[in-house]
Amino acid sequence: MSEHVRYGMVAWTDGKCQPVPMRLYLTDEHLSLQKEEVVYATQEDADKGALLQKLRNVTIYREPVGGLGLSVKGGAEHKLPVLISRIFKNQAADKTGQLFVGDAILKVNGANMEHATHEQVVKALRNAGDMVTVTTKHFRPASHFLSKGNTRHEGKDIQQRETTNNLPRVETRWTDTVTIPLMYSYLSRYTPGTDKIRPNSFEVFGADGNSSGIIQCEDSTSLSDWIQSIQSNSSALLTRTIQVANRTLLPSEQIHHFCWVFERISPTRYWQSWKAKFLALRGSEVFVFEFPPCTTRDWARGERIFKVYDCMFKIMKDTELLDDRHHCFLVQAGNEESVYMSMETRTEVLRLEKAWHRANHMAVTKLGSKTFGCSWRGSLSGLTLDINSGFSLYDSESRSYMWSYKFSQLKGSSDDGKTKLKLHFQNSTNKQIETREVECTNLKALLFSIHAFLSAKLASVDPAFLQNC
Repeated sequence: MSEHVRYGMVAWTDGKCQPVPMRLYLTDEHLSLQKEEVVYATQEDADKGALLQKLRNVTIYREPVGGLGLSVKGGAEHKLPVLISRIFKNQAADKTGQLFVGDAILKVNGANMEHATHEQVVKALRNAGDMVTVTTKHFRPASHFLSKGNTRHEGKDIQQRETTNNLPRVETRWTDTVTIPLMYSYLSRYTPGTDKIRPNSFEVFGADGNSSGIIQCEDSTSLSDWIQSIQSNSSALLTRTIQVANRTLLPSEQIHHFCWVFERISPTRYWQSWKAKFLALRGSEVFVFEFPPCTTRDWARGERIFKVYDCMFKIMKDTELLDDRHHCFLVQAGNEESVYMSMETRTEVLRLEKAWHRANHMAVTKLGSKTFGCSWRGSLSGLTLDINSGFSLYDSESRSYMWSYKFSQLKGSSDDGKTKLKLHFQNSTNKQIETREVECTNLKALLFSIHAFLSAKLASVDPAFLQNC
């Protein structure tokens, strides 16, 4: 069995019924909930099983030696019907092929025996003549009663042992009741649309929106193991999908990461304040979808599309969380509202952060430079960020560069949150700090781009940054 395949017992509910035991079965590509069913071993056994469900009229021809070839137990005094407890091999009852241990004798030659005592039925069978017609139906709950006191016969009966193998053979097997394809699936421990976590429980949703139902684990350790296994298999499928897609894409259009996130929506506008979204990093852009992009045309249907170097990715501290959802982060865009999102585990958030830095490094390296309109000392200017040379300010009136610094010379910055930005550089000659103040109407976008260029530059001079970020 593959190391990615596992199974185990859980409790399952659809949220309306009481939890019932199920087997959870995980493969590389599917998650299934299974219930145990009793099935007949062969077609012959199935035919016997169908026969047991019916009311049967069976004629037995009494033999000179051995009589009817059966024994009975039970009776009204035991609050039971009279039941066939033994069928002797190769004797009269056995030769009919229609009688089974556990059959209730309801009639003898048409006389009703449903409420008869043991002695009354034995007497009726003994006096019924050489051709006895019995009306029977199988009584499944009789097995425990019939097993009491059953021992091998001694002496002259040693050859007349009880025949029980004429009952149909049954087997148990696990059958799927719910199956969720793992491709583009997502897992959540929260009640859908809320920040309320379910104790030791989770739910898996397929790309088509179908749900596994609520899966309850025995304890937190089991819960953690199942979540890790399911997410590992889902992640492997997404990685494979990305690899296949990238074979046909240009280097500048490569997909860096796929993942499901949960976006916090204004609770004043929606009853449910959290909604599942699919996030993709491709080329220099960040996409937010309602559904995963499965075709080329789907990429144009993103709800939001940002340039990665125009955004800031920020993991939220516990003290900054807006509600009880954990593992949250912000995607802050220069000219738009910040998008507040959550993921199921910290590992997922860190994996996304690393992919973000890689995507940013490739995007900024390809872009090379970016210029923002601003003013310096009252003059219209252009502040340029260049991946190779750093910061430089071009004065439009004098048509000359007024100053330039490498990224490594930047020692700090401060802003008023509106338009003014102070950049503090260290002079490479005298090591003094020189402050350059500019005004920019698109201050937030400028700050995010500075951060993006600094991150890309750090990755360029220190390749280990992308491995450890």
